[in-house]
Amino acid sequence: MTSSPAGARRLGLALGAAGAVLFSAKAILAKFQYRHGLDALDVLALRMLFSLPLFLLLGVREARRPGLAPIGRRDFGLIVILGVLGYYLSSLLDFWGLEYVPVSLERLILFLNPTFVLLIGVFAFARRVARREWIALAVSYAGVALVFVENLRVEGEHVLLGSALVLLAALSYALYLALSGQLLKRIGSLRLVAWAMCVSTAATAVHYLLVRDPAHLLQLSPTAYALALANAVFCTFLPVTFTMGAVARLGAGTAAQLAVIGPVSLVFLGAWLLGEAITAVQLLGTAVVLAGVWLLTRPAANSVPVAATAGQGERDAD
Repeated sequence: MTSSPAGARRLGLALGAAGAVLFSAKAILAKFQYRHGLDALDVLALRMLFSLPLFLLLGVREARRPGLAPIGRRDFGLIVILGVLGYYLSSLLDFWGLEYVPVSLERLILFLNPTFVLLIGVFAFARRVARREWIALAVSYAGVALVFVENLRVEGEHVLLGSALVLLAALSYALYLALSGQLLKRIGSLRLVAWAMCVSTAATAVHYLLVRDPAHLLQLSPTAYALALANAVFCTFLPVTFTMGAVARLGAGTAAQLAVIGPVSLVFLGAWLLGEAITAVQLLGTAVVLAGVWLLTRPAANSVPVAATAGQGERDAD
């Protein structure tokens, strides 16, 4: 028995909203992990290792779907590049930046991904941009600047380094989005996410083995492992499946717009769970950023596709 269109839409909205909040909550869990003696590389390594079996199973399931084109040698090469850019480098820089900035500022900077994709299209592919898009860009960056200056006043100068790292993380992920468009059409979004995460896990493992003794990961507290497992399952794997479910029921445009819930939720979750400062200026800046990105990601509003399906699939790793 098929569900009604209204029921499918409600389910899609619930899945999209849950995915956005869970993706954002990754930053909260990372902050808690830092309190147990872990750093950015430890957090990333545990996240990747714990989520790897789930993404392997997802990749195998997607590979067995009828009608999907086989992945060629060239596609595998591109998957390696995308996995390193989108899920290893971007995630490492993001977790590193979280050592210095509050979660609300981190999520706002990452939320600029569509604007970076647009700018990459302008400078790398000579795409034309409408005036309203430039206005949306200006609004978005003005809002981030407002929140940044307020956090600099409240948190101190370490916000400079942390913001720069998160900005580089957002740029790295924007490169992933800009390069993934055609591949997404050929192999499918879930299959791309699954195999790119496997590549990212391998890159993280190599990095860890080069600079750390892996025995360190076997000497952590039970709480540290529990937080890492929650990060892998609830803030990495489940949001991917939730967001793809929302895209299937609502379309990529509507599902992408639900991502605005993430930065808003972190403003309040950061204050509640981590005791981070929250001021009227931060709230105003957050509203300005959300308005600018909303203008840019409306259906048919972009000269350059923002790859909403892929972007929401792992805005972290959001």
